[in-house]
Amino acid sequence: MAVHDTIGDFLTSLRNGQRANKETCTVRFSKMRSGIAQILQDEGYISGFSIREEGPGHKFIDIQLKYVNDTPAIVGIQRYSRPGRRLYSKYSDIPRVLGGLGVSILTTSRGIMKDRDARRQKVGGEVICKVW
Repeated sequence: MAVHDTIGDFLTSLRNGQRANKETCTVRFSKMRSGIAQILQDEGYISGFSIREEGPGHKFIDIQLKYVNDTPAIVGIQRYSRPGRRLYSKYSDIPRVLGGLGVSILTTSRGIMKDRDARRQKVGGEVICKVW
């Protein structure tokens, strides 16, 4: 049985879109991808995103990529936990990205949240990715 890493594909689409200096990036919709896009927008890594529907059951997320002086706002984005190696952390052990300059994105029992919010609410979970 084949295992596909849909979140890894999503992060790769963002990375490739910025390396190619695209204005927008379109990916298939899922609640997880939508939550990650919301955090990236809140943290200032993307300009915005919108969800559109093309027919019944065909949703897409259009992401407006952000550039600062023609340099991508996302310097690095890395998948942390993956299907072959799930990594979970207690709230006190959530990894810091570049000493707090970046952000870790987690999926918790309270939904998808960034590392600072998870530490503040004292919840742990699966660390999905790191962005800086």
